Amino acid sequence: MKRHVDGERANRLPAGRPVAARIVAHARQHFFVHGFRGVTMDDLAADLGISKKTLYAHFASKADLLAAVIHAKFRDLETDLDRRAAADPPDFTIRLQLLLECLQGHLQEPQPPFVRDMQREPEVFRWIQTHRRDLVRRHFGRLIDEGRRAGVIRRDVPSNVVIEILLGAIEGAVKPQKLAELGLTPKRAYTMIVNVVLHGILTDKGRTPL
Repeated sequence: MKRHVDGERANRLPAGRPVAARIVAHARQHFFVHGFRGVTMDDLAADLGISKKTLYAHFASKADLLAAVIHAKFRDLETDLDRRAAADPPDFTIRLQLLLECLQGHLQEPQPPFVRDMQREPEVFRWIQTHRRDLVRRHFGRLIDEGRRAGVIRRDVPSNVVIEILLGAIEGAVKPQKLAELGLTPKRAYTMIVNVVLHGILTDKGRTPL
């Protein structure tokens, strides 16, 4: 397997190509539920009702298809975060809750088999972590800065430290082995960790139930 995510190629493939977009959507569903290693190109072609020749005409390898799936996932996450940010309700805690709910929903899509498979592909896993961190820093960083100015986020904790704490909580909520040890689902773990972290950084003014 080619162990990196070719962003230029992955972003180019589905554009204006309905069959490619259909393949990506189908592979995304199966990869995220059953794991990348648990689904073959034969499986996908059969489920889609197309020949392997057609499948390989759009994606030269399973690694290329994985790259397209990952990029599609991040495009959707970026779009959803932008939409939530554009809603711009006046209350800070509501705005924060909207972004957290959006992120939580996306974190639930990849199931433990897929996460485990990606952890076995170090370059791909690092790419996913890096881009997830970039998105969190960008979207939540702006909001946390606004919260500090509004007096609802503690000023004695630097914004970059708050972001790193939040990132640590998010990454801890997607580790299958640790979740199994704790007897938690990803959703439950994420909710618990984020609530503990956020209530620790909010001032009395901002400490309302999320």
